[in-house]
Amino acid sequence: MARIAGIDLPANKRVEIGLTYIFGIGRSSSVDILTGAQVDKNTRVKDLSDEELAKIRKIVQGMTVEGDLRRSVSMDIKRLVDLGCYRGLRHRRGLPCHGQRTKTNARTRKGPKRLAAPKKK
Repeated sequence: MARIAGIDLPANKRVEIGLTYIFGIGRSSSVDILTGAQVDKNTRVKDLSDEELAKIRKIVQGMTVEGDLRRSVSMDIKRLVDLGCYRGLRHRRGLPCHGQRTKTNARTRKGPKRLAAPKKK
């Protein structure tokens, strides 16, 4: 079992995909890491040697990933909310922050539809 940055990588996946299980590493940065470590991106995680794992760990250690990145993102959002700027208000209200329409869509941010109160006779 390969463990990098506190995350167990799935053994049967290709290394390129397996690295994306780490928060903060996507496909392109995964390819960059593997190129820097001189590891073939098509090898399976279970087939990695200890030296290759050590090279990958060393590169990932220099990046901001997992807990530090999550903390950084939440602090950035908290700063916006404390400032009271437009984006901060949208975060506080749970609405989209990047200018999307909210009349019809935005169900992911707004949550499930609220049913209207039943009419009294």
